Amino acid sequence: MTSFTEKLRKVTDSIWEANFNHPFVRGIGDGTLPLENFRYYVMQDAYYLSHFAKVQALAGGKADDLHVTARMAFHAQGTYEAELSLHEKFSTLLGITEEEKRAFEPSPTAYAYTSHMYRSAINGSLGEIIACILPCYWIYYEIGERLKECKPEEPIYQEWIAAYGGEWFKELVFEQLERLDQLALEASEKERQKMIRHFTISCKYELSFWEMAYTMEQWPDTEAVEVQ
Repeated sequence: MTSFTEKLRKVTDSIWEANFNHPFVRGIGDGTLPLENFRYYVMQDAYYLSHFAKVQALAGGKADDLHVTARMAFHAQGTYEAELSLHEKFSTLLGITEEEKRAFEPSPTAYAYTSHMYRSAINGSLGEIIACILPCYWIYYEIGERLKECKPEEPIYQEWIAAYGGEWFKELVFEQLERLDQLALEASEKERQKMIRHFTISCKYELSFWEMAYTMEQWPDTEAVEVQ
């Protein structure tokens, strides 16, 4: 019997393949991505993860039992300790200053993606929230698996690949996969449809995030807009 998450993966396969084949991701694998683009990505992703951790914590508040609440708190803590600490290391290596951090402004895509997650957290069930945040876990895990044999010359890219290809991250991903499958069994058809929608939108945002970093997306220049 096909599980709910297997169905999700099949429905969104074309989006996933576009993620894997995006020039930003391929550029990390072969080492050709300019560090300027990765530097931009690190700042935007640190912003995203700071909100991702909050959504993980909010998911724990929607749980019916303390075990799941505790596990979601553990995931939120892991986002802070593991991923954000990795970004702090990258920030140091890339020369991102405290002044730049204070002046930071999220890109349109980063802002929209986090807003999408908060919408699910405020209005949705635990299953809807897990479906919404799962692509970030799952796509990064598969990218780590696909790139783990790559040997880019840039040490920063080597470390990024290793972070998402490790066993610790795999365990977190599969825990959430199992959790969503169980929640889907208990959910109504209407709720499952919402899960599919949240998951699909997040997959598209993951793809948009690579494109955002590849183009170093900026907000429109309001001074350049001619008033009619």
